[in-house]
Amino acid sequence: MSRHIPRKRFGQHFLCDADIIAAIIHAIRPQHADNMVEIGPGLGALTRPLLAHLDHLHVVELDRDIIARLTREHSPERVTIHAGDALAFDFASLGENLRIVGNLPYNISTPLLFHLAEFSPSIEDMHFMLQKEVVERMTALPDSRDFGRLTVMLQYRFNMETLFDVPPDAFDPPPKVNSAIVRMMPRKPDEMSAMNLGQLEKVVARAFSQRRKTLRNTLGGVLSATEFERLGIDPGRRAETLAVEDFIGIANYLHAKESQ
Repeated sequence: MSRHIPRKRFGQHFLCDADIIAAIIHAIRPQHADNMVEIGPGLGALTRPLLAHLDHLHVVELDRDIIARLTREHSPERVTIHAGDALAFDFASLGENLRIVGNLPYNISTPLLFHLAEFSPSIEDMHFMLQKEVVERMTALPDSRDFGRLTVMLQYRFNMETLFDVPPDAFDPPPKVNSAIVRMMPRKPDEMSAMNLGQLEKVVARAFSQRRKTLRNTLGGVLSATEFERLGIDPGRRAETLAVEDFIGIANYLHAKESQ
């Protein structure tokens, strides 16, 4: 079989370290009846060991050459190939209790994570290889430079855990950044207390629109000095110093105010 040339426009870096692959499979612990989907299977570094444990696997892949390779290597009974962009894919169409895995393309990882968050009610868990810097942003604590919009919106929906780091030489070609494996577990509905998710998204986006500005500057158009005081939030603080619960409080206050 001809060698696949990694395509820069797809952000392709193929995992090739056997020990790292084994550690990822051990972390995922696939079971034969799992409803599992792999995003960007590439040359099958995870696909083949996953199939050793699974009855069936869904894969989402954009690269036509890789789709052709997957079609030759795996029967439709074992692997269902969904040809297309994961950013536009309806993951809910695959049913409930989804277990999603993948070495996500670094160039689209943030918008893809936001897209996947929309399907959290259908997801059991997710295990991803991502740029380490992105994982640090996902799992950041308040009052740190990594804490931002991505942090708040993902931590609202998921409990997340960094499992282990992956060095560049585990890939072909090696990326210029370090990577990490993250586990994401959807929160239960009773843990998510935002009255209106759209309102929460707007508040968070507005608060982080100018990171160096204070809340007085970024949220001053929607909250008065009196309302900041009522919420117990100092308008002289910056967005990254607030906890996720603070953003929920602001969003719920604004939702209730607009509903009057």
